[in-house]
Amino acid sequence: MGEVILVASGKGGTGKSMVTVNLGTVLSRKGYRVVLVDMDMGQGCLDLYLGLQDRVVYNVFDAACGMCRIKQAVIKDGRFDCLHLVAAPPHRNDGSITGESIRRVYRKLAGDYDYIIVDGPAGVDDNLLLAASGADKAVIVATPDYASVRGADTLDMVLRREGIEEIWCVLNMIKKGLMDLGGCLSFEEIGRLLRTRVVGVIPYDEIICASLNLGIPAAIDENGIFVENFTKIAGRIVRKPL
Repeated sequence: MGEVILVASGKGGTGKSMVTVNLGTVLSRKGYRVVLVDMDMGQGCLDLYLGLQDRVVYNVFDAACGMCRIKQAVIKDGRFDCLHLVAAPPHRNDGSITGESIRRVYRKLAGDYDYIIVDGPAGVDDNLLLAASGADKAVIVATPDYASVRGADTLDMVLRREGIEEIWCVLNMIKKGLMDLGGCLSFEEIGRLLRTRVVGVIPYDEIICASLNLGIPAAIDENGIFVENFTKIAGRIVRKPL
């Protein structure tokens, strides 16, 4: 059975969807069957980040409600042999789907995929709890500022209350020069404020920003400058050498 990994953040703008896309990219490159599930209802963007927006017919809401079979909502990314997407709906959950219906979706996908990587909504609300239903582990994405780190710590507590014990943190948009000048939190300060173990650091890079707008994952090139970092992060999260 596949493993369900929730990617979440305590506040918006941390780059969690970018992390989701690139984790899926490197895992699929290693031959693992991966499906990305966009649970950021009403604000989903994974289809855009993968350049698959024109191929969305059914979404995770449709699958959870029984309006379609789950396989009908799965879109294959033709650039990869093993990477698939279930897109988010254009509206937030109106109460029609429950945690049990989402767990059922995850369980069915787990029969066909090694990793189900769930892109959850930013912040802590009912939709986050819905996305976390049935997750085996979680990755919290944070940036080096007080608001983001505080939000990440709050999210860590909420996810542990939901029964998720294995939780990692990825620090994104790191500008070493700004950190050295004291313009943002240092790694030492983050370590004191955040109880979650940091398993990776992603420097700020304009190429990553451009890749999102182009629908091309930054880690798509096996010989590119980003793939090694994302591969190491993915290996720590799944606890396997990649």
